[in-house]
Amino acid sequence: MLCADALTLKQLRALLAVAETRSLTGAAARLGLTVPAVHAQLAGLESALAGAAFDRSDRFAPTDEGRALITAARTAEAALARAAAEVAALRRGDAGRVALGVVSTAKYFAPGLVRALTDAVPGAEITLRVGNRAETIADLAANAVDLAIMGRPPREPQVDATPLGPHPHGILLPPDHRLAGRAAVTAADLAGETFIAREPGSGTRILMTRWLDRIGEGREFRTLEMDSNETIKQAVIAGLGIAFLSLHTAAEELRGGRLALLGAPGLPIQRTWYLVHRQDEPLSPLATRIAAQIAARAPVLLPALTGTP
Repeated sequence: MLCADALTLKQLRALLAVAETRSLTGAAARLGLTVPAVHAQLAGLESALAGAAFDRSDRFAPTDEGRALITAARTAEAALARAAAEVAALRRGDAGRVALGVVSTAKYFAPGLVRALTDAVPGAEITLRVGNRAETIADLAANAVDLAIMGRPPREPQVDATPLGPHPHGILLPPDHRLAGRAAVTAADLAGETFIAREPGSGTRILMTRWLDRIGEGREFRTLEMDSNETIKQAVIAGLGIAFLSLHTAAEELRGGRLALLGAPGLPIQRTWYLVHRQDEPLSPLATRIAAQIAARAPVLLPALTGTP
């Protein structure tokens, strides 16, 4: 019975060299070894085989058992060659996996960005994780993502941040709303409005709360919570209220006239998209390459806001 655990790669390579040259001398020359060294490797292999791998009386013709091992040795060599090529590609940044996290307001351009990245680096496998700000920060902290696209970089975990482009926020309302088209709207004008807002933990919700606190000077505003930008936009179009959102989430609706942008002091609020990664976790060569691609391509892929203030 073959003792597979006793076989070594050196023995299998000696087996292949002998099988292909049909001599110990030829195998030694091919492997850069002495004839006794090749003989020792072959003897060890045949000991593990508990039988002969070659018929010495017939110019080292393989036995049936030897042929089985030769097939296995060639399979192993091919697998090792593939692995060596994959390792080289990983080290060059030509292949591998990268997990990209994006806050939910970035999902409107993130799929196009991922497509551009996979076209630019065909060997890359890019997974996309979408969540609110709190969830994306948690993913960074847990090393669940290599890179993340978000607004204001978090304090913890500490990150390196690269600005990608402008990220405006404003108040959206139906085009037939009583405040639509007004040049300037005050806190008093907004007093009776219902604000349709994202869930706590959302960066947009945090920014909305700060803006309302600033202009309202402590005034309470009625809020209706919904868990997705799409649902919020449809609720506004249906007349259920107005919404403070990233304008990149509503570029199509603004261009098509299905939503209007409120004119109010300090709006739109201009923020910035950032690409971030943890400072204490070095990026792989592929993640480094993908980060450079994102920095170069994201400004072009950000939704156009032609016609908005």
